[in-house]
Amino acid sequence: MSAEGAQGFDYVIVGAGTAGCVLAARLSEDTDRTVCLIEAGGRAGNVFASIPGTVGIALGVDALNWRFHSVPQPHLNNRRIPVPRGRGLGGSGIINGMVYVRGHPSDYDDWARAGATGWSFREVLPYFTRSEANENFPASIFHGRDGPLNLRRITHPNALNFAFIEGAQSVGVPARSDFNADDTEGVGIRQVQIRAGRRESTATAYLRPAMRRRNLTIITDARATRVVLQNRRAVGVEIRTPGGTHLVRAKREVVLSAGAIQSPQILMLSGIGDGEHLRAMGIVAQHHLAGVGRNLHDHLACPVHMAMTNPVSYGISWRAMPRNLVHIGQYLVTRTGPLANNVFESVAFLKSLPGLRKPDVQLVFQPARKLNPGFPFPIGHGFAASPVALYPQSRGRLTLASADPMAAPLIDSNLLGVPGDVEALVRAIRLIRRIFAAPSFERFRASEAAPGPAVQSDEDIIAYIRANAYTVHHPVSTCRMGSDLDSVVDPELRVRGIDGLRVADASVFPSVIGGNTNAAVIMVGERASDLIRGRPPLPAVDLGAALPR
Repeated sequence: MSAEGAQGFDYVIVGAGTAGCVLAARLSEDTDRTVCLIEAGGRAGNVFASIPGTVGIALGVDALNWRFHSVPQPHLNNRRIPVPRGRGLGGSGIINGMVYVRGHPSDYDDWARAGATGWSFREVLPYFTRSEANENFPASIFHGRDGPLNLRRITHPNALNFAFIEGAQSVGVPARSDFNADDTEGVGIRQVQIRAGRRESTATAYLRPAMRRRNLTIITDARATRVVLQNRRAVGVEIRTPGGTHLVRAKREVVLSAGAIQSPQILMLSGIGDGEHLRAMGIVAQHHLAGVGRNLHDHLACPVHMAMTNPVSYGISWRAMPRNLVHIGQYLVTRTGPLANNVFESVAFLKSLPGLRKPDVQLVFQPARKLNPGFPFPIGHGFAASPVALYPQSRGRLTLASADPMAAPLIDSNLLGVPGDVEALVRAIRLIRRIFAAPSFERFRASEAAPGPAVQSDEDIIAYIRANAYTVHHPVSTCRMGSDLDSVVDPELRVRGIDGLRVADASVFPSVIGGNTNAAVIMVGERASDLIRGRPPLPAVDLGAALPR
């Protein structure tokens, strides 16, 4: 460690993922404060992570992905479900689908009602807009143009997207151009985190411009093994590097931003968690906090796949080869074309039952055939839609496998543990079939490849879901924020009972939002930076009649 590192930093951040990069950039704006950002992954980038259209390859690069798996899930035929988590500068933001969606406005009001005071939609909206450099929407109460994060709509989407949008409208789903305003219900083209044809993560948008600051130190290839406590105060972080074990001292605060899997793991390795579990692992309990690792949940999805011979879809075939070569050349020369997009180009948020107060299902459309296991590109032609159940009631738990900090934790999301969670997926699969049977799809002459025409009864559809469902990689709530004694962090993200220690990432969500989680994690990082610096919150937005009652 450097001499400065031995003396300590004002702030030590563990995890250079989505929130960690935001925090490092914002905290280092104060030139009289020193900041250390610790990342277990490497500093070097990856070409496949930077090209939006090669997201499938990036997900399979071991250097970028922790490749966690759940324990066998009894309600999913005892399958072990992949739980990919990013490693390296940018964290999961370098392997995700680049989708920018905030969830439904009422999700944050639900947070506030559950005890996360100060986190209602009108209070967090300014932190969303502060982050935005939105190419498509003018500055307004819902959008910003001057922030660091570039957002834009998918450009030149595949023609199949328009068939999907028209088909969804034919079954009563309204058109929507903006999923990040007053409501999410509707169907339309997505907004994504892409800048000039390249992936935009918080590493590129926030951290890279901050790297020139002399008060910011970034340590990569360094595994945080525990938070060091003295008299129930966090005073530093122990890290393991190729050069040995070191202590990085924190003069003011330690902030865990290692994500919903590893933030609770680090807390438990530090002796903070359920005392009985810690003792069983041979760890001295420094502070009993039973909620650490509990409340784990995730979004579950199960696709409907259609096959066809028409080469309009993205995919590898002899008929599509000339076009694909043109697309590769187009990207290399101009950074445009399909490779400059993320494949998941359109979406629908809808209510699977009448009378619901907000959409409970997201339909993710993909103008490509089912990906083949072990191969990152679709072979042949077709399209698919994956229904995502947005508000699961099942709750699981993350625990330690051992006291070894190098050992992966045990991840039990308890998927479909509450029987009612499967019902929204059944309704959504039936709705997707209606959409794919709409006149807008007739000219493509596609046939259902999965579940297949023989799967019609609720019982058969449920069996298909149990055999094929997977998560869409949105684990949350393992360090739940709230005002009750069972919460792990308070509304200012301070770990209960420990001074100088906060958590800021998806683990603090009181519950999962109704959409992809990356945008909300950026917001958490933005708001956490003001909380840590002792700044007054940004003024809450007067929404007036902008939101539905």
